[in-house]
Amino acid sequence: MVAAVLSHPSSAGRAFERGTVLAFDFGTRRIGVAVGEFELRSANPLATIAFEDNARRFAAIEKLVREWQPVLLVVGCPLGLDGQEHAMTARARRFANQLHGRLNLPVALADERLTSVEAERLGAGDRVDAVAAQLILLGYFDADS
Repeated sequence: MVAAVLSHPSSAGRAFERGTVLAFDFGTRRIGVAVGEFELRSANPLATIAFEDNARRFAAIEKLVREWQPVLLVVGCPLGLDGQEHAMTARARRFANQLHGRLNLPVALADERLTSVEAERLGAGDRVDAVAAQLILLGYFDADS
């Protein structure tokens, strides 16, 4: 699956060639997280954050950021199959803006259409959100190359 890159963190195009990237599959109940490397264009499911209150969610995210020291964050941006934005699109954009504001790291948005469906098809089970984040990141790498 190749996903479109909806926004780059830099208007200069590919601003990053090296380093760790964290990707997020944002949901109102859970946030899937994946980790990847620019050089290898690889990604792996990392965690599922299942806290519903923002303070605990962001504390868990900040812990992962301290541990992995990413150079970029990628947030999956949900769009309808027709490419149109809907209510969850605005929530994902707001989440991306909060990440940037709280962590002072560049954030890119990537099309996440059907990543959760694909993760379920792959048999991800209770890791479906983290596997969806992995697919978002792999799509970002594909679209950015």
